[in-house]
Amino acid sequence: MKSANNPEQQLAAYPKLDLLDPVSLWRGMVWLRSYDERAVALQRQGRIGTYATFWGEEAVQVGAVAAIRHSDWLFPTYRENGIVTLRGLPLERAWSYFRGDPGALFNPVEYGCAPQSVPLASHLSHAVGWAWSRMITGHDDVALAFFGDGASSEGEAHEALNLAGVMRAPVVFLCVNNQWAISTPVSRQTAAKQLVDKAIGYGITGERIDGFDVAEVAESLRVAVERARGGNGPSLIEAFCYRIGPHATADDPSLYRSSADEDHWRAMEPIGRIEERLIEEGLLSRSQAQAYREVVRTTMLEAAHRLDLLPFPDRSWLAKGTFSSMVPMHEEGYVQ
Repeated sequence: MKSANNPEQQLAAYPKLDLLDPVSLWRGMVWLRSYDERAVALQRQGRIGTYATFWGEEAVQVGAVAAIRHSDWLFPTYRENGIVTLRGLPLERAWSYFRGDPGALFNPVEYGCAPQSVPLASHLSHAVGWAWSRMITGHDDVALAFFGDGASSEGEAHEALNLAGVMRAPVVFLCVNNQWAISTPVSRQTAAKQLVDKAIGYGITGERIDGFDVAEVAESLRVAVERARGGNGPSLIEAFCYRIGPHATADDPSLYRSSADEDHWRAMEPIGRIEERLIEEGLLSRSQAQAYREVVRTTMLEAAHRLDLLPFPDRSWLAKGTFSSMVPMHEEGYVQ
């Protein structure tokens, strides 16, 4: 196999998403799954720090990117940490974020993607503000904001949804209900039967979808995005799915949920689901699927090698971008 540093090889690996092409959606999910698996391996090898996995949420992420245009902005959480690579950010820069590397920061305008948000729901207000500003300046761009079932319990989620509803801001709120806020089940988060029911209180459109079905995700979001773009207000989409892996590499899900539950959902995971459908319909062969996986795997391995060539941040980098003129105490020896 040719090296993935070969431009032709990289082009073959990179998934160019097309809402009307289910094979491209499958390729996007394979790309993200490989990214996720390689990141876990890098963490276990001590090459990056704690990493938040997203196994089981690939359909939601790919469907979202496929449903919007480049001038629309994504507002991801830490769970969508690889989504910006679907818009061209080099893989090694995405992974270097988990080493505390300031070089991992990117220009949001270039990629149409805000920085990933670690505090729960804090970015939802940013999405509303961005969308509102685009609306009042005569643009028809849309903000698509991810948040989890746990984040739906945060006050800032309420504030963002309420303001978006009042101002009719062009925002699509995508609640990824993977059923677990670390170790807290959704039943301990809310008394509502469904998270999407909360849309009624904000006077906005709400819909619950199968988060394991990439075609359903993409189509639902396409409709919601066009609704927002046409001036018909925001939407709350609840993508019901399951976080198959741990919350992050420091988590042990066996302490709070059963292996039987995991096995049940693993059998329905989104990539195998669409892959079998594509093979049955003659749109993809098993040999083509395997060949693409190998190309992506090689691309990921070479990106991991490029990550190792980047300078590893030292303690002094903690102060860069934080202090304008004051020398932090640990630099003067006061803090050891």
